[in-house]
Amino acid sequence: MKILVIDGQGGKVGKAIVEQLKVALPNQNIIAIGTNSIATSTMLKAGADMGATGENPVVHNSKDADIIVGPIGIILANALLGEVTPQMAAAISGSHAHKFLIPSNKCNSHVVSTQNLSLTDYVQLAVERVTAFLIHPSAEDLTRL
Repeated sequence: MKILVIDGQGGKVGKAIVEQLKVALPNQNIIAIGTNSIATSTMLKAGADMGATGENPVVHNSKDADIIVGPIGIILANALLGEVTPQMAAAISGSHAHKFLIPSNKCNSHVVSTQNLSLTDYVQLAVERVTAFLIHPSAEDLTRL
């Protein structure tokens, strides 16, 4: 199973995701891809098994990823203060991977009908969904969570 955690800026969201995925799925390899080197470094320090930085690693690894986890901005061109290129957003959103996205109302993008949860709670929920998916990989099972 190829799991990508993609983040930008300082890598705070990605760090939290990696830390919790490593607890929930200790034997699973996690690949961290940052839109910048600080984000990649932060996720590697959090326990990611491998890491890479920039547009080409996002595009290349999205092609055969099974799961992609990150803030919702990774599928929006020019999000994260312009760190997500249109090519990155297209590669991630066009990937056949199952995507688990953390909602955020930043960068002029507002997610309607979300719960009013903290970032920590959203990360925990995303990790629970990834774990449940790995146990029961049908889309129907996820809708019941």
